[in-house]
Amino acid sequence: MNKIVTFILVGILALCLILIRAYENVLFYDPYLSFFKNDYLYIDSPRREVAKLVFYTTLRYVLNSVISLGILYLIFKEKSVIKFSVLIYVFGFILLMIPFLYFVINPKQEDYYLFFNIRRFLIQPIGLILLLPAFYYYKLNLK
Repeated sequence: MNKIVTFILVGILALCLILIRAYENVLFYDPYLSFFKNDYLYIDSPRREVAKLVFYTTLRYVLNSVISLGILYLIFKEKSVIKFSVLIYVFGFILLMIPFLYFVINPKQEDYYLFFNIRRFLIQPIGLILLLPAFYYYKLNLK
């Protein structure tokens, strides 16, 4: 695959990530979207359907992860990078979903900021932002 096609495909996948973010209100059930846009440290947690929230948060995490894996594959073209990334994404999901569920089920105002940041790792492609420079640096050190 030549570089121009690779850049175009990476751009399309990046656009998909942008579209997920742009249409998050339409695509996903998340009462915390508007909650965290307000002065959330001083108001009560919104009403929520826990199973529905977990499903849509998981769906969003999976979509972001699959698109991120596609970008990583197009840039590095190594199966070992993808295998390691899949492990990172799976373990990251498990480790983040446990406190996410705790904070959803037991909302306390003093925990909102921590919950906000854990939720951010689940609904945004932060894994890609962390893995991209890490693999680039790793690849530079191999040469």
